[in-house]
Amino acid sequence: MKKLTVLFLLMCSAVLAQSKHSYTQDELLRGSITPEREWWDLVYYHLDITVNPDEEFISGSNTIGFTPLTENDVMQVDLQPPLKIEKILHQGTELSYKKKGANAYMVLFENKPKKGIYNEIKVFYSGKPKKAVRAPWDGGFSWKKDTNGNHFVATSCQGLGASIWWPNKDHMYDEVDSMLISVTAPKNLMNVSNGRLRKTEETDSTKTTHWYVDNPINNYGVNVNIGDYVHFSEKYQGEKGELDLDYWVLRENLEKAKEQFKQTPMMMKAFEHWFGPYPFYEDGFKLVEVPYLGMEHQSSVTYGNGYQNGYLGTDLSGTGQGLKFDFIIIHEAGHEWFANSITYKDIADMWIHESFTAYSENLYLNYHYGEEAAADYVIGTRKRIMNDKPIIGRYNLNRRGSGDMYYKGANMLHTLRQLIEDDEEWRSILRDMNQKFYHQTVTSQEIESYLSLKTGKNLSAFFEQYLRSTKIPTLEYTYDGKNIKYRYSDVVDDFDMPIRVMVDNKVHWLFPKKDSAWKTEKLPGSSLVIDRNFYINSKKI
Repeated sequence: MKKLTVLFLLMCSAVLAQSKHSYTQDELLRGSITPEREWWDLVYYHLDITVNPDEEFISGSNTIGFTPLTENDVMQVDLQPPLKIEKILHQGTELSYKKKGANAYMVLFENKPKKGIYNEIKVFYSGKPKKAVRAPWDGGFSWKKDTNGNHFVATSCQGLGASIWWPNKDHMYDEVDSMLISVTAPKNLMNVSNGRLRKTEETDSTKTTHWYVDNPINNYGVNVNIGDYVHFSEKYQGEKGELDLDYWVLRENLEKAKEQFKQTPMMMKAFEHWFGPYPFYEDGFKLVEVPYLGMEHQSSVTYGNGYQNGYLGTDLSGTGQGLKFDFIIIHEAGHEWFANSITYKDIADMWIHESFTAYSENLYLNYHYGEEAAADYVIGTRKRIMNDKPIIGRYNLNRRGSGDMYYKGANMLHTLRQLIEDDEEWRSILRDMNQKFYHQTVTSQEIESYLSLKTGKNLSAFFEQYLRSTKIPTLEYTYDGKNIKYRYSDVVDDFDMPIRVMVDNKVHWLFPKKDSAWKTEKLPGSSLVIDRNFYINSKKI
């Protein structure tokens, strides 16, 4: 296999490996809003840990601040082995707990916390966390060394869950409102986490950094990055004022980073144009070098693309357009809008993150290089679509759908743009969407209903076709230069998406129906071309 094909398949392998039919108690505890989760609202975390790279060992605590929505005396806290909880304190009293399944702990309160009254528990834990096998897709802790022999450490945990390395409420529906991340590491190294650096404390042998996140943050977006970092920064004049752009890179890569990261303000300009203001001005924006490809950690986007354009130097579209930008800078930063601000409640709806963000690559090109370059790119990615199973996965089990959520999803949105026929209206919809769902967790149905409402079109069958079916609409037709006869096949019920064609370079719209419903129109001309911007198959009979 070619190197790029292997990398792309690795990106989707975790998705493909999941069973369609059975589930375990652990999946249900991890993927559903259990009664032991539902009764309390997550408010605040203080994650306070010591990282020992020599021993690949971590220890410390997480303070969990919460407000009861109803009264209950059993709380679910998640932590995956081989890490272990040592004790849990509430108001100075040690609480009992019992393990349920492999990853869930049921914490038992002596008295039910009062509804509406803020409470905290402090969970102490330690151990050797899971070592990342193929970060970020099979994540955990990456324990590496830089070229100078210094420790180079990073976390990644989407899908696996943040409980792979710290105890928390490990479900996406309830984001913490704010968070303090305190990390103690060897003195010669620097830890970079989310938000803004409040202070640094040093002893003879250690350095502790305190990073504060002032916005809601999803669990998998929290990160620790430890290395021999150097720092540089710039100011960006954005839609909400001055935004700090900070860069943390290995010492030996400083000059390369200063050149490659010039794309960051270009990214910000394009995405604020299309999506509205960057969602986390209070926390700033960072790019942080890591020993794996990269990840969308909120306000602390991680980067490991080798200071080159494309995806590890390769164009995913095969058109040349993908070499005009650094894939990791553009894609992972796009997630600040779609993943970190607008966040799925259930990973079955992961398309909300990945389809819009894969499509953001197209919009970046559109802004800087024009509409045709953008169309070349997104259409070029169609060869990566597998149509192996639906994009939407199974709910309540922490199961994703097909890896087609990336490029089939992007082409679905590109097709929707054609149906609107007004790019300013499309831009307005995307911006309004980011305002309406700002810092919220959402379902697919909410996003689908919103797009139907804002476009003024019933998109139920459209989304059924592209999100819940593996069939690609096929336009069957005959054309003799005078008349065209056409219909749809391979479509779900009620799918009637119009198609734009060019007849002697003049635009004409067709309105196909399903299966036997052939339609005939007079359409004189010497040539007929089906618009490539629609994600369909065509079959001339």
